[in-house]
Amino acid sequence: MKGLSVAFPATVTFYDKFNYSGNLFVQDEGTGIYVAVHGDLNLLPGDRILVRGTTWVDFRVDVRSSGITLLGHGDLPKPVPASYDELIRAKHDCVWVVVHGLSRAVDRELGDSYDFTRIQLLTDGNYIDLLASGGDSASVSNLLDADVEVSGVAVAITDGKNQATGSQLYLPSLANVKILKHAGANPWSLPVTPMGEIIGSHHVRDLTDRVRVHGTITYYDPGAAIALQDGPRSLWISTQTRIPVQVGDVADALGFPDVRDGFLTLTHAEIQATGIHAPVPPKPSDWDTLTSSTQLFDLVSIEGQVVTQVQESSQDEYVVRTQDKLFTAIFRNPVGPAPPPMKRIPLGSKVRVTGICTLSDSNPFNGKVPFNILLRNFDDIAVIAKPSLLTVDNLILLVGFLVIGMMALGARAWFIEHRVRQQTSALAYIERRRGGILEDINGSRPLVEIIDQITELVSFKLKGAPCWCQIAGGALLGNRPKNLNALRIVPHDIPAPSGPSLGELYAAFDPLTKPRDIETESLAMAAGLAMWAIETRRLYTDLRRRSEFDLLTDIHNRFSLDNALEAQIDEAHQNASIFGLVYIDLDHFKQVNDLYGHHVGDLYLQEVAIRMKRQLRGHDVPARLGGDEFAVLVRVVRSRADVQEVARRLERCFDEPYPVEGVILYPAASVGIALYPEDATTKDGLLSIADAAMYKAKNTKRQIAKCEPADTLPILPPISSKNA
Repeated sequence: MKGLSVAFPATVTFYDKFNYSGNLFVQDEGTGIYVAVHGDLNLLPGDRILVRGTTWVDFRVDVRSSGITLLGHGDLPKPVPASYDELIRAKHDCVWVVVHGLSRAVDRELGDSYDFTRIQLLTDGNYIDLLASGGDSASVSNLLDADVEVSGVAVAITDGKNQATGSQLYLPSLANVKILKHAGANPWSLPVTPMGEIIGSHHVRDLTDRVRVHGTITYYDPGAAIALQDGPRSLWISTQTRIPVQVGDVADALGFPDVRDGFLTLTHAEIQATGIHAPVPPKPSDWDTLTSSTQLFDLVSIEGQVVTQVQESSQDEYVVRTQDKLFTAIFRNPVGPAPPPMKRIPLGSKVRVTGICTLSDSNPFNGKVPFNILLRNFDDIAVIAKPSLLTVDNLILLVGFLVIGMMALGARAWFIEHRVRQQTSALAYIERRRGGILEDINGSRPLVEIIDQITELVSFKLKGAPCWCQIAGGALLGNRPKNLNALRIVPHDIPAPSGPSLGELYAAFDPLTKPRDIETESLAMAAGLAMWAIETRRLYTDLRRRSEFDLLTDIHNRFSLDNALEAQIDEAHQNASIFGLVYIDLDHFKQVNDLYGHHVGDLYLQEVAIRMKRQLRGHDVPARLGGDEFAVLVRVVRSRADVQEVARRLERCFDEPYPVEGVILYPAASVGIALYPEDATTKDGLLSIADAAMYKAKNTKRQIAKCEPADTLPILPPISSKNA
């Protein structure tokens, strides 16, 4: 039920704030649920949390969170063994499952704002997608053609009508992929097959069951396709049948279910009429509803104004404007030596278009998707209001008849229609390109490619004029002519929401041409797109850095070190290598804060981080664990002695005093080390061993300090001008 206030405890099974827009899946007592969250929660699989929020009905009931409380950390639930048949029917939706299969494709997808690995897993019934956070090249190459067992959260793939079209698993990391058996040989060692002979290796074992569906025929193309509709559900059916049925007849269809481009379809189908005629009334709709993919393959009607019409050998097309947007109504011509005459409609007429809604993409998460209306016959496009008689065409017709007669009038009418057709096509192209750029800005396409697209769009609008972009403090992108002195240059600033400009856009023209309004309009439109693209990419980069680095010392934080340790353990396990961990705890840090305040303490911690980084190599990873505790991941070592040498260098970097705010501080720290795999083989084990070694060193210092003179202090009092 929608809108209920709920509060319940559950265990986190998957959370990734970067790659999947903050998706959170939780489970309790065998039941899983999706929770929509906002912000950085720093949750880990196995965390026990209290969820508060309201229910929401989508494919299943999920929760819109209003608050998350961390209760503690425990174990993940025991995974439920799942087969393909159970997954495709969403039997285990949002539940932690284990699946067995063959890894047929493994791809690492890495960008400024995302890092995950996509695996196509061949199961006992069909392919499912695995999406694992992070990854590395070694792990990815080892998975190809491997027999694996995978643990993750089962998630149904749906179309715009909330119909299941597939299944996928969300994995916290590649550690959830267990290799049962590696590929018999390295796939890259296969012999080269000539391109024209690859079909010889194609084999399919199809175990798909035949199904029967029932509904009213809303579209029929004999020998090609038929559309059935039953209430709110509709289905596109591929069939070679040519039986004499009509639109409006009730029929049954037998075929094999499939998913093509994200759409549910029935293939290799047979049709049987029931003898009942019960036409489905078209559902009135609008542009926003049809682009949301919720009426895919439904019989709909929509009103608009015809702006152009084109006859081709295979189909007739009417471009219609509605809500200041364009769509195309298509009538597919029957196969024959010549297409039938096209139904001509006066441009500017208001029409009602009835037909089947078809889309290029059924994913409801992709935003607005371009659609077409598939006409059954020419009666499906009906004029409901003729264009006004007071039009340019009619005036030109009258003047031409009076001045030069029928011959000139015909030529003039053809020229105007041809030009309108070109302008309309250009308008539709520009709108599609702009929509594609907006999707790329909200997606993962690199900024350089997006800026290139923006400059190309401006150049198209300005009939080929060169256009380029200079990003402030960055690259010059686009088509910049070499000799600018011989051209008229029009600049346009790329404003920032706040602060200095983000850069400038330029267009170049022949110096003999006069400035036009379209030049400024086109550059202003491009500047808005460029501002959005640049600000979006900078925001993603800043958020990612804030999540991985300590804001005070500008070194890695505890979360980042945990990830680096997990990755290093996986790499060392694969390569049988070793590495070290150094744990550092400052001595007398509480005394600094108590005597001189937290400001001096913060400056002290920043100096400690600077000194430590000077002692480390480029591949070492320093991190602040919290308070006065630090750690260093020593990734490349040959023996324990190498780690001990790094630890000694870190201890010696505290030998020099540090003057700050009128105070001379004598830094000191206690250091402990751990070596993988000799001391421990897990992240927590290594941290525990290194921490214990550090405390042992600290206790040794305290025993020695009891024997030293009482006036030996690590911190001197403030230096004033009087005793200086």
